[in-house]
Amino acid sequence: MKSNSTFLGSRVCRKSPVYHIAAMLLLVGVSGCQPQQNDSAISETEATLADSPLGPASTGDAPGFATRLLWGDLHVHSNLSFDAFSFGNRSLDPDQAYSFASGLPVQSSGGLMATLQRPLDFLMVSDHAEYMGVMRGLAQGNQSLLDAPFARRWQQFLDAGDLPAVVKEFRGSIQKTLEYTNVIPADFETSVWEEIIGTAEKHNKPGKFTAFAGYEWTSMIDGKNLHRNVVLADGPEITGLHKPFSAIDGNDPEMLWNHLHQYAVETGGQVLAIPHHGNPSDGLMFAESRMNGEPITPEYARKRRRWEPLYEVTQIKGDSEAHPLLSPQDPFADFENWDQTNIAMDPRNPETQTPALAHEYARPALKIGLQIARKVGTNPFQFGMIGSTDSHTSLATADSDNFFGKFLDSEPSINRLSNKMGGVLWANRKLTASGYAAVWSRSNTRKDIFDALKRREVYASTGPRISVRFFGGWNLEETLLKDPDFAAKAYLAGVPMGGVLTAPAEGEDAPVFLIRASKDPEGANLDRVQIIKGWLTEDGTAREQVYDVAWSDNRQKDVAEALPELPSTVNLRTASYDDSTGSVALAALWSDPDFDRRLSAFYYLRVLQIKTPRWTTYDAIRYGADLPPDLPGEIQERAYTSPIWYTPQSPATR
Repeated sequence: MKSNSTFLGSRVCRKSPVYHIAAMLLLVGVSGCQPQQNDSAISETEATLADSPLGPASTGDAPGFATRLLWGDLHVHSNLSFDAFSFGNRSLDPDQAYSFASGLPVQSSGGLMATLQRPLDFLMVSDHAEYMGVMRGLAQGNQSLLDAPFARRWQQFLDAGDLPAVVKEFRGSIQKTLEYTNVIPADFETSVWEEIIGTAEKHNKPGKFTAFAGYEWTSMIDGKNLHRNVVLADGPEITGLHKPFSAIDGNDPEMLWNHLHQYAVETGGQVLAIPHHGNPSDGLMFAESRMNGEPITPEYARKRRRWEPLYEVTQIKGDSEAHPLLSPQDPFADFENWDQTNIAMDPRNPETQTPALAHEYARPALKIGLQIARKVGTNPFQFGMIGSTDSHTSLATADSDNFFGKFLDSEPSINRLSNKMGGVLWANRKLTASGYAAVWSRSNTRKDIFDALKRREVYASTGPRISVRFFGGWNLEETLLKDPDFAAKAYLAGVPMGGVLTAPAEGEDAPVFLIRASKDPEGANLDRVQIIKGWLTEDGTAREQVYDVAWSDNRQKDVAEALPELPSTVNLRTASYDDSTGSVALAALWSDPDFDRRLSAFYYLRVLQIKTPRWTTYDAIRYGADLPPDLPGEIQERAYTSPIWYTPQSPATR
């Protein structure tokens, strides 16, 4: 029974305002296998841009299999970020962000004591590279920084209470509309970067908690979001040789990739970039041309696939798996979409901009990737999927019943239920309590987690700790469904999420997919598991189909193969639900009934919980307020796995 008494009692204590934010390590994997260290990892020379298929999770020996499910967040901002500091996060630095994620109590910017009751396994503080640490430096009177003319000018603006003037200049420099260049002193930049990598090193505890050093590249040309989070895999002896690349240095993603390539060549370091939140990009995130207007070339496709193996598909500013205007036959495509503006909050009408939408969401982008691969030989959008928060409070929280928002003004209070625009840019109640990155890893170390990210053996959750296994192959057998060592045998017989299947041998028909999902032990039951398939027809047209492959409550499909919805157990008057419907675990062995060995395709899982209250419903009950009439009172949380691709060509010709 999930009830408001649980929310206000054991997880949120009113006597002392301590927020116990749910998080948990869920170990579901190979029965009897112990976490292993860094053996049999897939290697890839960082000094080359050559394409790599990044297929199976191991080279074959059992110790190399990924047996640990780890949960984390690769997108959290501290007070080193220009916007986080400007809009209220004055005291929570990277040290406190890592401390909070690892389970230590932290006082939020709004004065609440916050503690993760279930700590995360890994975290990256991804502060904006643009003017990193400058606002905090001005507040501290950093003399090295104040030697710069722009910094003295900004200090005068701030002394006069004119923050908008500083924000205007900040945006102008990023979008390159300023008539002058703001040069940050090199020694100040170096000291801030040393703080970031030093703090990550301090909190990195191999086997217990992994702290990555990294940052966000924040290009937003004409208000169109092109942001990427840059993840560095190594220790300070190598990451200290890296210089964060900002949108002021270059606002074209190809410039960022070239910078990462140069770093890898010169240092031997490992690095990747993760695009995030394509919804407000006005169609630029997955455009079918380069930023210079030229067509996508084979080299571009190889570079993008090499440097950007993942996509952040869900976060605080909305979910970007699918859109109802693009997938009208999918009743679950309309989930927490943000489609009314670009990143600069310029209004737009989704009904008249579906061509742009098709280049912003993961599912259509995966289909476009198949089409581009047919033209140039390489799929530039062959990405896995993760979630992260994009929290600017330094607090990595993604649970609907304990949501700390994005900025100070969206921390828990009755004010964030208002429909008025907040002190930042939006009505806070439109924000989404999402998401986290799930990683199947060999151990909780930088190397093993980074290897999992690179090979795409990862998935996204909108918050709940749903455990998901997904394998594809030609000879997976039904006996694996009840085999305690199913994962070890599935690795040997096929590929995991993120992998690639090539043309079957003679006598092999359609690919077979092994699916096992378990609920978050502290969350809601599961409703169903779906396979989302995208493929190309012979004439190059992209198609999609949603298949229900495992479901709860012995429901029967109708004549149109539709599965009835479960009745909701949500009580909006008490912000509660119960698990009288749904299943603790779901499993299936599914073979594609429409498979054509000549046609490229991809398959990924969408795992749906039963309905639970939205975070605004919990807030309404907490503060004795009316439920917002323009927002859903309940939502259906979910997880999305990285796809498994099928290609008729051999790896050498992809």
